[in-house]
Amino acid sequence: MQSKPRVVKDYDRLEDGIQEQIKLTYPRGFSKHLVRFTNREGKLVSALPFETDEKYYLVRMTIEEAKDIIRQDDDYDEDGVLKDDVMEEYQEKHTDLDEIPSEEMDDEDDDLD
Repeated sequence: MQSKPRVVKDYDRLEDGIQEQIKLTYPRGFSKHLVRFTNREGKLVSALPFETDEKYYLVRMTIEEAKDIIRQDDDYDEDGVLKDDVMEEYQEKHTDLDEIPSEEMDDEDDDLD
């Protein structure tokens, strides 16, 4: 079994399509889904994991950056939840994907605390 290439990138440097798929995967925000790892320079960093058929992404961001991304993104409502119409649009746009796993919905706001 061949492993997927790992891509470590900042959120704002990702292609729009990848950002849209990430939003579908994490419709209630990113901050509670960050993982920590040691980068090539030996520094501990945090990132949002995201996997496609071709690649495994680690999207670099701190908890505060994750919250800021959601607050500033018009695709999310004031409670930090992906808007229904945006979700439907992205789901239709990315129907060629087998299935995008989404986080389990709960009553807690994720990124606006």
